[in-house]
Amino acid sequence: MKKIKSRTKKILVLSVMIVLLVTTGVLNFVLNDKITSATDKVNQGDNTVTQTFFVAARSERDTTRESEFLYLDAIMKSENSSANAKTEAEKQKMLIVKRMEKELALETAIKGKGFEDAIVTIGDGGINVVVGKADLSITESNQIKSIVVTEMSCKPGEVKVIPYN
Repeated sequence: MKKIKSRTKKILVLSVMIVLLVTTGVLNFVLNDKITSATDKVNQGDNTVTQTFFVAARSERDTTRESEFLYLDAIMKSENSSANAKTEAEKQKMLIVKRMEKELALETAIKGKGFEDAIVTIGDGGINVVVGKADLSITESNQIKSIVVTEMSCKPGEVKVIPYN
C-alpha cells in the first residue's frame, strides 16, 4: 500500500508540474500578445499625443476667448460703464472675432498644404504657428510664413513658426 501512495504522490507531482507548464505556456502567449499590442499602441502614440496637444490647445484658446467675451459683455451691459468703455469693449470683441476667423482660415490653409495639424494664435505682438511636425525644414517654415504673410498682410518677422515634437 505504501508503494501506491508513493506512486500516487509521483503522479500527483507530475500532474501538477504538467499543469504548471501548460499554465506558463498560456500566460507567456497571452502576455506576449498584450506586450506586442501595447508596443503597437506606443508606436502609434506619437500621433495620438500630437492630436491631444492640438485639441487641448484649441480648447484652452476657446475657453480663454469665452472668458474674454463674458468680460467684454459685462462691460457693455453694465450701467456703471461709460459710453467710451462700452465702445472700446465692442471694438475689442470685434477684434477677437476677426482674429478667430483669421486663425481658422490660416489653420485650414496650412493643413491644406499637407501639414498634419496646426494651431495659429494671433496676438498684438505677432503671430505664432505651431505645426504638427517635429522636423520642419527651412523650406516648409518659409512656406508657412508665406501663407501667413499673404493672408495677414504682415511682415515675415512678425510670424513665428514652431514645430511640435
